[in-house]
Amino acid sequence: MKVILAKTAGFCFGVKRAVEKVYKSIESGEKIYTWGPIIHNEEVVRDLEEKGVTVLENEEDLESVKGGIIVIRSHGVSRRVKEKLESTGAKVVDATCPFVLKIHNLVEKAGKEGKRVVIIGNDGHPEVEGIKGWCVENSAGDPVVISEISEAEEADLGDIPLFIVAQTTFNTNKFKDIVEILSKKGYNSNAVDTICSATQERQSEAKKIAHEVAAQSGAMIVIGGRSSSNSRKLCEICRGECENTHFIQTLADLNLELPKSIPCVGITAGASTPDNIIEEVHNYVRGKF
Repeated sequence: MKVILAKTAGFCFGVKRAVEKVYKSIESGEKIYTWGPIIHNEEVVRDLEEKGVTVLENEEDLESVKGGIIVIRSHGVSRRVKEKLESTGAKVVDATCPFVLKIHNLVEKAGKEGKRVVIIGNDGHPEVEGIKGWCVENSAGDPVVISEISEAEEADLGDIPLFIVAQTTFNTNKFKDIVEILSKKGYNSNAVDTICSATQERQSEAKKIAHEVAAQSGAMIVIGGRSSSNSRKLCEICRGECENTHFIQTLADLNLELPKSIPCVGITAGASTPDNIIEEVHNYVRGKF
């Protein structure tokens, strides 16, 4: 049986950088905190907790912080939250992904120019909440988050110039479709594709592999955290090409009964999936079938 492992599977630059900063901080011997889970992967978060790292879930948790180090995850935070973290007296290590920091700067500038910011992404996602927190208040109105085609079609955004950005892990094709809809509706808008190159490459490769697998009546496996937005989008893309797609977090979730005659299995993984989990699944599939 042929097994195709995506070359782009696993940690992206931003996630790898953030995780490394936490492990490096542990070496200091100080109490370590992360603002939210450092990545959307339960295995990694559990390992860090065993090493004494505490996850701060909300601002109320900050009351218990007495010095130490707080690491901001790759998703970034709003300006207000960052100032709140700094006010605790702890050392703040900012591991916000550079691609996300770029969006913060873009929306801040657009707000100062009097434009209304439109974020194409998942409302409530930590990255999107952080981006919203860097939008400057102006007469154009609050930032708008659009995640679905139907929302773009129904949107009433007035006649103020729009500045459009994307969550870095959003579905590339869906972003283009939503921008096109807003353009056809006649809005005076400037759209910047802020989906990171690693996400675009990962999605493109996953789609290609899933298409190849489906053509051979095979199966596709997507590995990622249950709360990982980019992993769920990968699964969505793969299912669009290959109906026989399975979404798992670890090998223990792989309840896959494949006939010995199955010709092909494709494997990809989200940006928050450690290499050891990918390797474990890859080796299992190669050995089992």
